[in-house]
Amino acid sequence: MSRIKALGGKIFDRFLNSIEKVGNALPHPATLFALFALMVLVFSAIAHAFDWSAIHPGSHEDIDPVNLLSVDGLHRILTEMVTNFTGFAPLGIVMVAMLGIGIAESSGLIGAFLRLVVLSSPKKILTFVLVLAGIMSNVASDVGYVLLIPLGGIIFIAIGRHPIIGIAATFAGVAGGFSANLILGTLDPLLAGLSTEAARIIDPAYEVNPTANYFFMVASTVVIAFSGTWVTEKLIAPRFGKYEGPESNDELTGLSKLEKKGLRNAVIVLLVIVAISLIGILPSSGFFRGLDGGVLSSPLIKGVVAMLFITAGAMGIVYGFTIKKYKSDADVMYGMGEAMKTLGLYYVLVFFAAQFVAYFKWSNLGIILAIKGADFVMSTGLGMIPLMILFIILSGMINMVMGSSSAKWAIMAPVFIPMFMLLGYSPELSQVVYRIGDSVTNVISPMMSFFALIIAFVQKYDKNAGIGTIVATMMPYSIVFFIAWTILLIIWLQFGLPLGPGAGIYYEAVIP
Repeated sequence: MSRIKALGGKIFDRFLNSIEKVGNALPHPATLFALFALMVLVFSAIAHAFDWSAIHPGSHEDIDPVNLLSVDGLHRILTEMVTNFTGFAPLGIVMVAMLGIGIAESSGLIGAFLRLVVLSSPKKILTFVLVLAGIMSNVASDVGYVLLIPLGGIIFIAIGRHPIIGIAATFAGVAGGFSANLILGTLDPLLAGLSTEAARIIDPAYEVNPTANYFFMVASTVVIAFSGTWVTEKLIAPRFGKYEGPESNDELTGLSKLEKKGLRNAVIVLLVIVAISLIGILPSSGFFRGLDGGVLSSPLIKGVVAMLFITAGAMGIVYGFTIKKYKSDADVMYGMGEAMKTLGLYYVLVFFAAQFVAYFKWSNLGIILAIKGADFVMSTGLGMIPLMILFIILSGMINMVMGSSSAKWAIMAPVFIPMFMLLGYSPELSQVVYRIGDSVTNVISPMMSFFALIIAFVQKYDKNAGIGTIVATMMPYSIVFFIAWTILLIIWLQFGLPLGPGAGIYYEAVIP
């Protein structure tokens, strides 16, 4: 039995090493997009030469490939390069959202809130709270990885449990539940912008709102929090005995009186904003209603990124001045500037991604591939549920060799969203299915950008820990999350529930 176990361990280690080598061999995501953009140019010329055309199933018009290596194509590439970048839907959305989040993070508001939630929870539900706090931390992008995961280890030592169990539970929430949340985070507008660009290959007027997956993600938060708790207590905790290593030197401190006062003041600001919003949206003649008097057309829904900026910024400013972290307006601006600095590489990636998406659209390769792909899928006779499960698996597999969620979606969306739209499935559904696949393998993907940091956290308590240790510990989470999330998706599809405000499961083409 021990020989079989040893052999299995060696095979698993080889598998992990292979994945690591493949992932490390890939160029930087920005370089990948530059290469993809060049490939589109070449394939546009080839497609034009061989007349790889298709017939639009809605308008019945011939869709012919456009040669971008022609004189007209080269002129367009040069004259529209800047507008491709500045007009790229996700760019402005992410920048505005990060300005608000930057204030809330630099003021210490987000860190204080997470500490309060975790430290004030009873021991019996502490695992659940850690997983849930990990999920919720995604509203502030990567703060959960840096702040909350090591805090999970410290907390578990403080209550006499093995610290790696606490790290695993928190990591499962932060990374495995990356797409779930009770409130909108920076990922929602980012993915929505990419989905909008892809959907416009088929429908130039289509817009995917940042709230597109909100209902499903709220339900997902509950499912992942309970699933993560069950895995931690039933599958992970039994593998670790009593912790006998050196005690941590980190002190688990509660909030100071000033920090508590800051949180109270920030909550008051939140309540004021919510009250104003309700006054403007609930009455039929409310000032926040849309021009047609509707709620879904309200600027609160369409301008959710602006509301995120205003709310996070206002709460962060009040908290920062209360605890004296901010002493002048310059400190606030510095916090916003620091948040923008973290987007430096993102700007580079977006520049090349914007060119790739634009070339893909100009060449008509996107819609031609979508039509051909839709025809192939229809010929297989696969129904909606098997098709979506396969898409979850595909997204999860790609996540094993390419870490960036936005980079993967920028590549996949222009192909799969148009294809699924032609099959009658909404871009919002394609996006939510991608998010499931992308999340469930985060905890076992060595290509995840914070994977090395997680290893360092674990090595603090087990110096022999490595990639295999992390993957072996987190694999049960990945499997259970996949099963639980897939079941939730099937139930959602069977009942035809909306994925978010005004976001259904199906797409009906509007033929002029």
